[in-house]
Amino acid sequence: FADLVLETWDLQCERNGREHRTAEMGCQQLVVRRGQPFTITLHFSGRSYEEGVDKLAFNVETGPCPIETSGTRSHFAVTNYPEESGWSAVIQQEDEGSLSISLCSPPNARVGRYSLTLETSTGYQGTSCHIGDFVLLFNAWHPEDTVFLRDEDERREYVLSQQGLIYQGSRDYITSTPWNFGQFEDDILSICLNLLDINPKFLRDQNQDCSRRNDPVYIGRVVSAMVNCNDEDRGVLAGRWDNNYEDGTSPMAWIGSVDILKRWKKFGCQPVKYGQCWVFAAVACTVMRCLGIPSRVVTNYNSAHDTNGNLIIDRYLNETGKEDRRSRDMIWNFHCWVESWMARPDLAPGYDGWQALDPTPQEKSEGVFCCGPAPVKAIREGDLQLKYDIPFIFAEVNADVVYWVVQGDGTQKKSTHSSVVGKNISTKSVGRDSREDITHTYKYPEGSEKEREVFAKAEHETRSLREEDEGLHLKIKLSEGANNGCDFDVFAVINNSTDTERVCRLMLCARPTSYNGTVGPQCGMKDLLNVTLEPWAEKRVPLRILYENYRENLTQDNLIKVVALLTEYQTGDVIVAIRDVYIQNPEIKIRILGEPMQNRKLVAEISLVNPLAVPLNNCVFVVEGSGLTDGQQVKELEEPVEPQAVAKFRLDFVPSQAGLRKLMVDFESDKLTGVKGYRNVIIAPQPN
Repeated sequence: FADLVLETWDLQCERNGREHRTAEMGCQQLVVRRGQPFTITLHFSGRSYEEGVDKLAFNVETGPCPIETSGTRSHFAVTNYPEESGWSAVIQQEDEGSLSISLCSPPNARVGRYSLTLETSTGYQGTSCHIGDFVLLFNAWHPEDTVFLRDEDERREYVLSQQGLIYQGSRDYITSTPWNFGQFEDDILSICLNLLDINPKFLRDQNQDCSRRNDPVYIGRVVSAMVNCNDEDRGVLAGRWDNNYEDGTSPMAWIGSVDILKRWKKFGCQPVKYGQCWVFAAVACTVMRCLGIPSRVVTNYNSAHDTNGNLIIDRYLNETGKEDRRSRDMIWNFHCWVESWMARPDLAPGYDGWQALDPTPQEKSEGVFCCGPAPVKAIREGDLQLKYDIPFIFAEVNADVVYWVVQGDGTQKKSTHSSVVGKNISTKSVGRDSREDITHTYKYPEGSEKEREVFAKAEHETRSLREEDEGLHLKIKLSEGANNGCDFDVFAVINNSTDTERVCRLMLCARPTSYNGTVGPQCGMKDLLNVTLEPWAEKRVPLRILYENYRENLTQDNLIKVVALLTEYQTGDVIVAIRDVYIQNPEIKIRILGEPMQNRKLVAEISLVNPLAVPLNNCVFVVEGSGLTDGQQVKELEEPVEPQAVAKFRLDFVPSQAGLRKLMVDFESDKLTGVKGYRNVIIAPQPN
């Protein structure tokens, strides 16, 4: 027999992409999921393949030093039946001169970029031919993959959806901001693979790092460290929280991960300025979804940052309610992290499922700024000794806050204050734009027997503070929404639930604040030295907060912290109430004109009313949406927008993908920043 000569081949990127749910990454390269077969076609010249005469085998290799024992190289012959444990190749069909072969990786294969080589031999003569590269991803559809997720709707949301909502604001006024994850956009996959290849663990030991890329726990830990740049590791984002972002992009201005990851690549893996927690979490979510690991961004309201690990956050207030003598312990209005779905074969049974990963640089873990993966079940059960970083996250959702009021003579008085930490833990619902509350997955109901058991195990004192009810109660209420550009009222509501008259001093103070708890100068104050409360009476004391007082110091987080201190003269007891008021930005209106269809032009009319009493200068609209716009569209307005006038523009775009999509808009100007809006658009598939 003459030698078998390979003439051409076809990796069938389009068909395999459809079957492996990677088609939106384009058909320029073959991208497949592990454990699932994919088909390639070989065309021979001269003569056809003859079974029994010709031997065919494949080589797959990944990483710079592929070794069989590390699982980064495999050599396997074409057979008649699939191999159970390793890589396999099976003939599917033979035509004149061509051969269809089904290749399959094991469900625990290393993920990453592979090269594929075919070896043909007839008799003693053999030749080998490199027939291309492909990328292998985790497979949430395969029951034996460690990231297997049973529910199809959840797989669509947490692996395939390129858009979502991230929750912000304050626990009393939860807001959602749209985010374009864009994990299938051009170049994002290669950027994510590059991120794995410049991580310090890879640079230290390339063979070991590549051989561990079959483990989502390992990948999650690497991604958590690489999204921030605090270890001089060429990480993606630099964090900044001081409201000075002129030499970069404000964290509030981003509306997607694609722009951030592309900038990181374009500038040679220099950190992109600037991120805050939801930006770190959203970029990590993009990378994890891109690699095939089901992931979602979650928000914890009133999140504790317990630096000394005693589960007590001490706050010091002076008599006007201003923070004094800062301890490093902080309470953040909200904090975002990522949850990724995976099995934990490295732990005892019972800890599979959602794992918390936090890429925001806060504390070091094993010498590196990363956090997790921590099984959410272990956080709920108080199993603090398990890997990784459970005590830190346990504190974020369970720490106690003690407010000490420092009096004029320097003495400190412990105040009574109800539990505040770890509220309304939120994530986007599956398949809908509503909020799902997942607090119960992190903690048992407050005051329950289970909560007491968990706290005992975690050596956390149960909250004794709630027991000391002196019969005086203090709350801060808001009459209606607080809109940017307007004055508004807050009320201190005091209840005397005893049958004796009480005489108190009430101090009310408002200050602009950032979401991480730092405050600015006061923008509203009231000090009433003689508040008399009849038995069983309620009193409402208003405080008017004027736009002219807060406009200069409102940070881009749009939050005002209102603190009330009620001191009872007879006992000297102090009650503290705190509320973060979210100042609402104007709505961005988006109208879609035309019939939404794939590859057909659409027009979006985008507008916003200036609610302020001053003109807006340097106005910019930024629009993006995976599958809708080709990257980011930026429109700078030439004229200032006068008070109560409308800023608007029209955008032409041609949707490239069918299905439900989000068109997302960010508006920036000198006085009004980080205004977000989005519109859901259902794009009909192009008729064949």
